[in-house]
Amino acid sequence: MAASPAYGEEKGGSSSLGEPEYGHDPASGGIFSSDYKRHDDLKEMLDSNKDSLKLEAMKRIVAMIARGKNASDLFPAVVKNVACKNIEVKKLVYVYLVRYAEEQQDLALLSISTFQRGLKDPNQLIRASALRVLSSIRVPIIVPIMMLAIKEAASDMSPYVRKTAAHAIPKLYSLDSDQKDQLIEVIEKLLADKTTLVAGSVVMAFEEVCPERIDLIHKNYRKLCNLLIDVEEWGQVVIINMLTRYARTQFLSPNQNESLLEESAEKAFYGSEEEDAKDAKAEAASLAKRKPYVMDPDHRLLLRNTKPLLQSRNAAVVMAVAQLYFHLAPKAEVGVIAKALVRLLRSHSEVQYVVLQNVATMSIKRRGMFEPYLKSFYIRSTDPTQIKILKLEVLTNLANETNISTILREFQTYIRSMDKDFVAATIQAIGRCATNIGKVRDTCLNGLVQLLSNRDELVVAESVVVIKKLLQMQPAQHSEIIKHMAKLTDNIQVPMARASILWLIGEYCEHVPKIAPDVLRKMAKSFTNEEDIVKLQVINLAAKLYLTNSKQSKLLTQYVLNLAKYDQNYDIRDRARFIRQLIVPTEKSGALNKYAKKLFLAQKPAPILESSFKDRDHFQLGSLSHLLNAKAVGYQELPDWPDEAPDPSVRNVEVPEWTKCTSREKRKEKVEKPFYSDSEGESGPTESADSEPESSSEESGSSSSSGSSSSGSEEEEEEEEEEEEGSREHEEEEGGGRKAKKKAASQGRKSHAETSSEEASASESSSSGSDSGSEAEAKRRKTPPSSRAGPKEISLLDLDDFTPPPPQPVPSSSIVSTSLVTDLEGLTLTDTSLAPALLSPAFGAVRTYELLHRMAGEGLSVEYCFSRRPFPGDPHMVAVQIQISNNTDAEVKSLRVSEPKPLSGMRIQEFPEIERLAPGDTASVVMGIDFCDSTQAANFQLCTHTRHFYVSIQPPVGELMAPVFMSENEFKKEQGKLMGMSEITEKLTLSEKCCSDHTIVQQVTSAANVGRVPCGADNEYRFAAKTVTSGSLVLITLERRQGAAAQLTVNSEKMVIGTMLVKDIVQALAQ
Repeated sequence: MAASPAYGEEKGGSSSLGEPEYGHDPASGGIFSSDYKRHDDLKEMLDSNKDSLKLEAMKRIVAMIARGKNASDLFPAVVKNVACKNIEVKKLVYVYLVRYAEEQQDLALLSISTFQRGLKDPNQLIRASALRVLSSIRVPIIVPIMMLAIKEAASDMSPYVRKTAAHAIPKLYSLDSDQKDQLIEVIEKLLADKTTLVAGSVVMAFEEVCPERIDLIHKNYRKLCNLLIDVEEWGQVVIINMLTRYARTQFLSPNQNESLLEESAEKAFYGSEEEDAKDAKAEAASLAKRKPYVMDPDHRLLLRNTKPLLQSRNAAVVMAVAQLYFHLAPKAEVGVIAKALVRLLRSHSEVQYVVLQNVATMSIKRRGMFEPYLKSFYIRSTDPTQIKILKLEVLTNLANETNISTILREFQTYIRSMDKDFVAATIQAIGRCATNIGKVRDTCLNGLVQLLSNRDELVVAESVVVIKKLLQMQPAQHSEIIKHMAKLTDNIQVPMARASILWLIGEYCEHVPKIAPDVLRKMAKSFTNEEDIVKLQVINLAAKLYLTNSKQSKLLTQYVLNLAKYDQNYDIRDRARFIRQLIVPTEKSGALNKYAKKLFLAQKPAPILESSFKDRDHFQLGSLSHLLNAKAVGYQELPDWPDEAPDPSVRNVEVPEWTKCTSREKRKEKVEKPFYSDSEGESGPTESADSEPESSSEESGSSSSSGSSSSGSEEEEEEEEEEEEGSREHEEEEGGGRKAKKKAASQGRKSHAETSSEEASASESSSSGSDSGSEAEAKRRKTPPSSRAGPKEISLLDLDDFTPPPPQPVPSSSIVSTSLVTDLEGLTLTDTSLAPALLSPAFGAVRTYELLHRMAGEGLSVEYCFSRRPFPGDPHMVAVQIQISNNTDAEVKSLRVSEPKPLSGMRIQEFPEIERLAPGDTASVVMGIDFCDSTQAANFQLCTHTRHFYVSIQPPVGELMAPVFMSENEFKKEQGKLMGMSEITEKLTLSEKCCSDHTIVQQVTSAANVGRVPCGADNEYRFAAKTVTSGSLVLITLERRQGAAAQLTVNSEKMVIGTMLVKDIVQALAQ
């Protein structure tokens, strides 16, 4: 029996806390051995002369450690084997010592001479392990030895040992922060290391020890950018986060120039007109200082080299690149991260949670980025509650007039969920959608009112709270809803909901004068049993009714105040005392008594329902502080952008003499000379440098890698070969361009169909080139203006000619447009006033809009109109005709659209480049835009050879459609399919000028690009169209009533388009 306690102890193993343990450890000796004989067999094996036994013992010990067993009592037996000749044993001994050196510091100190000998071992793994053990001994007395060991390891031949030295730096710094200056020297030395193995570890040490020493990064910046792709994944995360902070201190913000451009442009214009020659010179000098934003080549290098990492398998790397792009990239380029982040949503729920937190923050500022991936944020029944709520947050942030109907349908499904927290969050999301998008407010309100009859009390309660907030926006229109909610006081028991109903009735008691006193009577009965929050609202209701309807409620109010006077809660007693003095006039009542009504019934502002993620972007995305929405320990603030760019030359690295004159470099110079001479002849060296930041960044990237990284020599050769190929292609293209010009001159103009197909193929090739990668993009941009594709000039000649083109073959299913005039001639429309609006692109026929004012454009003015002709090459695009006028005294060169970056889903087909525009001349061009059936603006840059102008085209809703011809029966059949929610009806009064059929048709067709449908009734007008992008039918019926009264009906499955179209047509007919 005496052995039983020993057995119990043995079974417990290492657990001093007495936790249950069911496994038996074969390495812990005999089952019935006493405690003092624990691990005796292992100790004997470690003391034996045979290396095989020692190795077996060490394997068992390391296995114990891996399983969480305590093996600290073996420390003396293990540490003796540090000097073992067998490398395999030595490695395992060091693994053990790293684990226990911190706990058994005295014993570890006894073997310190052995560790120091290990630092000189020929095997790199032993040297690294010895340093790791040495840095794990947390005793201040050996700090000088550790310092010396780290310095030696930093100069080691093996990159693995240098990496271990980098890991040891933060350990030594935490032990003795006085060593900071010496450690910074080691960090500086390791930062210059050219191997990928060391890069991540040394940057981690830099972040721990001296994150403020940005100057250490300057010389290594380009090298780190170029090595980034090959560094291990966790090193990539650390480097990207560090480079994000670095870039925020060294480069200008790529998004702040839009307002500056307009401001400087206006000042320059006024200066040139009103001031004399001397002032004009001063103005020119100031304008030279305010040059348009040109991205620093090093900034571009960072963005280009991190972009491929969006395809990484590691979610942390993708998240790090995403935050870098969000904080550093121009708005037009941030969209690339959306697809990668959506991909991460297929990962584990923990990863989803972190990604969705960041997406929710991004979607507030950059909503368009995630709109194409809306369905990826739909909620699955298997999602955990916190994931569901975050997805709801994102869906609510992405809601706009275009997709709100889809999102609301999705929300309707969610309300039926069994997850009560999720249902409550969904109802709040519906409320937020209603406040943000005014056009669906009534729909949302009606939906929420229907939820008031739900069986689930929590659903009803949450609906009441949200309805209360929505009603505050327009209470006068909704007295019926307030009455309906008053009836719910008998059934709803949730305190917050009861309080919300009482607040509404009290606030708007004038709208429900009969019901309010009765509600107070019922609440007075149950006052003593109510929750505190409800009692406070009952007192408020009593006070408001006393002030507005004292006859009926005077006694009730006194009764409620008397009950509250003796309530257990002191807040309620204080409120009752305060209100009695305020509303019941007595001799002692003060001056406030006169203003009681103003105080209680003051107009309250409607609550603003905002996202909880609204102000989170001041934390760096992807950080723990952002996740918690509170500053975590060790978090470093993201610096603000500088007002003026620091000197970029600090990042230049001196190339050693022996690398300057290699045969490869000579060959490279020979290839590049003709290219630069051509471009300089055209536009001058400074302009080409300003307008082509990507090409210069490529050169700087390649030069830095050749100067600072020996391991990248093979990559350099490949780059040079590609550049040689690029120059050959450039020469061939130039030759091809000349041939095309000669051909054009000899043959004259080609047919419009041919040019449009050539234009489309050119655009396809350019888009495929841009997609293929940064190298191809740089090549395409490097080609000088003279060598840009020849066929585009032919299409320019055709665009100048305004004769209508021959009818192109159109499939029967697509929108009929060219034959529309002939169809209309057979109808009641005898006057062909529609013809120019539909078919002629002449500027006088349709309404023009200003794209760029001549003041903002420094003498260049641009107007545009919607020509209502099908865009050649793509029937899903709206044709926009642009008229550019040069009002300056100088010639404008190289007019083009620069790399349009529209909102996700939109597409822009640029017009061919206008090479020269003489002073006083005007040029007309056509560009195509796919607006995705949305009235959101398409943003792009209009560039000349010297300036970039940020412009945007916003279409009226009527221009997003094309006319459709159909018979009366077809119209009625289609209209029958689009009833209910797809039908919008509005009554209106026609203006005096809308007296004839001709005028009415003209007003409707001017507001929207629609076709007339024949109609048997005299007092009815019908029109039909299809949306250009999706081909959804839009049917319009205008019925004249007695006098000037009329009723307009629009049927369309696109509810938002229908609502906006009704508004535009009513405005056109009522003017």
